[in-house]
Amino acid sequence: MTKLSFPLLFAVFLFPTLTNALGSGSTLAVVYGTATVCAIVASEANQRIICYRAGSATSSAVIPIEPNVSYSAVAGGRTNFCALRSGGYSLLCWDTNTSLPSFPIKRIYNNNTALLQSLSIGDERICATAQNSTPPVNCWRTDGGNRNNTGGLTNVNLAMDKITSGFGFSCGIVPSQNSRVTCWGNSVGQEIERQFGNMSMANIEAGVSHVCGVNTAGELVCRGDNSSGQLDVPLNRGLDFASGLALGDGFSCVIRRTIRTVVCWGSMNESSVEGIEFESIVAGLNFTCGLTTRNFSVFCWGPGWPGPSSNFSINELPLRAEILPGPCIDSPCSQCGLYPQSSRLCFGSGNICRPSPCFNLTNPSPPPPLSPLPTPDVPRRTTRSRELSRGLLAFAIVGSVGGFMGICTVVYCLWTGVCFGKKKVHNSVQPTITRAGSNGSPGSNNGPPSRSLTIRRQGSRSMKRQRSGTSSKHADKAEEFSLAELADATNNFSHENKIGAGSFGVVYRGKLLDGREVAIKRGETGQKTMKYQEKETAFDSELAFLSRLHHKHLVRLVGYCEERDERLLVYEYMKNGALYDHLHNKNNIEKSSSLLNSWKMRIKITLDAARGIEYLHNYAVPSIIHRDIKSSNILLDANWTARVSDFGLSMMGPESDQDYRPTKAAGTVGYIDPEYYGLNILTTKSDVYGLGVVMLELLTGKRAIFKNEENGGNPMSLVDFAVPAIMAGELAKVLDIRVGPPEMNEAEAVELMAYTAMHCVNLEGKERPTISDIVFNLERAVTVCHGSHGSISSGGFETVSE
Repeated sequence: MTKLSFPLLFAVFLFPTLTNALGSGSTLAVVYGTATVCAIVASEANQRIICYRAGSATSSAVIPIEPNVSYSAVAGGRTNFCALRSGGYSLLCWDTNTSLPSFPIKRIYNNNTALLQSLSIGDERICATAQNSTPPVNCWRTDGGNRNNTGGLTNVNLAMDKITSGFGFSCGIVPSQNSRVTCWGNSVGQEIERQFGNMSMANIEAGVSHVCGVNTAGELVCRGDNSSGQLDVPLNRGLDFASGLALGDGFSCVIRRTIRTVVCWGSMNESSVEGIEFESIVAGLNFTCGLTTRNFSVFCWGPGWPGPSSNFSINELPLRAEILPGPCIDSPCSQCGLYPQSSRLCFGSGNICRPSPCFNLTNPSPPPPLSPLPTPDVPRRTTRSRELSRGLLAFAIVGSVGGFMGICTVVYCLWTGVCFGKKKVHNSVQPTITRAGSNGSPGSNNGPPSRSLTIRRQGSRSMKRQRSGTSSKHADKAEEFSLAELADATNNFSHENKIGAGSFGVVYRGKLLDGREVAIKRGETGQKTMKYQEKETAFDSELAFLSRLHHKHLVRLVGYCEERDERLLVYEYMKNGALYDHLHNKNNIEKSSSLLNSWKMRIKITLDAARGIEYLHNYAVPSIIHRDIKSSNILLDANWTARVSDFGLSMMGPESDQDYRPTKAAGTVGYIDPEYYGLNILTTKSDVYGLGVVMLELLTGKRAIFKNEENGGNPMSLVDFAVPAIMAGELAKVLDIRVGPPEMNEAEAVELMAYTAMHCVNLEGKERPTISDIVFNLERAVTVCHGSHGSISSGGFETVSE
């Protein structure tokens, strides 16, 4: 079986925010938008990553990063950071802009033959060099999509020793062209390349709009925007050679080669760290962090760092661990020699090499001053202005309607009783089978997933529940049948014709007089219906929605019957029944000929269902929230095309992305969104949660709530069972053994589906991907399954086009 390595997890993964990085990957990185510092730990068996998120005394925290494996390089940006697994076969990224106790993760790249080396992140791309790869430089959009996004690179086949990225551009050193600098991306990068000309460079580092580096003669050279004096290398400061570089927005910092102290110029000074020796430094927009020589601890300083006192106060981070001064690699370090304490810091596994270039300079004189060439007029970013404008507009709109909506909310609250905590989980019956442990009450051990997390209660917002109206309003859009016709079609609703159950009644197979095969859902009648109003609502809801919805991945409504107390709906017949039966009915799944015994088919079915839900969320007007996505509501037609069914609990969605609160929580235990059940917050992300559980069903072959023999036969949530294994990179342990090990291409696709599912079942809706993001990832999984090689995005969760 192909090894299923831990990827992201992206989300794509989840991470719609752009990453604006400064420079290149090392063992220390800063995420300047969230004041987070991440570093690779030394003196342990695994060169794992830990992060420190600054803030108040109560919010600051040291955060261990999963998976707990070895890494060789990290690089950070505005809200995200990425890391190369040791060996360079996998690239993972994490989002730090979250209130969760751990950072959401996605996998950008996984390839055991084309190993990644130099790493950088720019405002719209992640780039890395790769061995045995065509092209030799690989780039992706920061949302995880669009591999080989090297727009502006005139020769994509150029091999590069080192790459670095700023805002909108990336640059690299081309050894085959006398180590000259080439850049791609926006006009700033093009101008920087022009300014470097044919100069031979040994190392480079990028800031927001400029690049500094050391040429092959050991001179420090800066090119690009000089609006803050960031190119004006100071004279007589002992800059015989800079062994470390960090560039931000309008400033440059270097480490003196001989005495290892920091010198900065431009919009930043180094007065607060004078006298401290550093091994490496990294920069955010307006702050710098460095790894000290004395005890391998990390200090941060600058106006953008949330320190306790002055703008330039220095803060030692309480990481409680030594940080690697360089990656531990399997190399004798013949070029520049072995780093002191290398064996101890690498825990006996690999060596730390002294950084290159390694010049043999004896008391060299400072280089002559370099006259900067004319630089382009780089426009300043206006992101904050745009965000402020949007905020003011939103405030004005909310203020104008707030009073009116407040009155409506009070009236609605009193009318429905939701203010008094009335809610209920609708345990829809699964067709033809009784699931052990699936009908427990939400408050019992059989309830929804129990992963611990404090869900922040959302502020009061305007809510809306639109009733679909009566069926008579839709009589012109669906056929009307008599009760006698439908009784005749089902042999008087005989038990032999019963094929399942739905949100408000029993489903029968029938054959109309014209020969059409149909499925007829009949509402309960007589003594059985103690909840006539609920049945009526479900009937009206399905008729109202399905009479106007037409999509290849939604079950089509043929007609209806509304006669006396009878309420019946007529659908096209789905020959291959419910997905639930194929997964959990042993007589079906154990047939060797079953098409469900294929990972390709399982991924395709998931994609079909996601496309149906995407139509409801994004293309139906108004949008529709299904509220009961589960495997028994995903039906398979004669061609094994999956279709979403049963709209008895569906509701029209809000007109914005804000949540709203219907009269009661509804759904099926095991599939219901915990946030919706716990806080009565309903959004389209509630359907995403249900789809995530269905994905886990397809991956594991287990029910949403099942009896776990390893846990004494007690009922267990599928989410609690599968997610920890996926997070630990042990997906193979939970895959459905009845399908067999995934083939080489299938392994990556299955892995992508698993990490997409993991993000779908996040406890907070805002941390879940949108349905369009899911469709995008599943489409990529299908493509990979059919033989596409290279990288896949497990996060990103945002379709992009170039």
